[in-house]
Amino acid sequence: MSMKELDLIYKILKILQKGIPNEERDLSLLSAEALGVPIPTWSRIMVMLVRDGYVTGVEVWNAMECDYPRVKLIRPEITIQGLLFLDENSTMRKIANKAKGVIDAIDIIKPM
Repeated sequence: MSMKELDLIYKILKILQKGIPNEERDLSLLSAEALGVPIPTWSRIMVMLVRDGYVTGVEVWNAMECDYPRVKLIRPEITIQGLLFLDENSTMRKIANKAKGVIDAIDIIKPM
């Protein structure tokens, strides 16, 4: 799985996490268009999230006329597994960003 796909997973889960305290949620924020990805990519990522137990409330099926899984958002919710994924990846992102900052600082002071 590429960083691009992991970023998309992170964004989707983050949107669902932010919606936890709200009675009404804007499902358009979860659309392929809003996330800036092609529908086949979005569909496959949503299927992964459902099958791996990170998201519930999503209907998934295969259709003869379509080369990718079909997905319908019924009432999407993030699961405990999804929250744990966010927590672990938030920590990893912070560590990676700090490491990048250190590398950038070294590059600045390194003699040419």
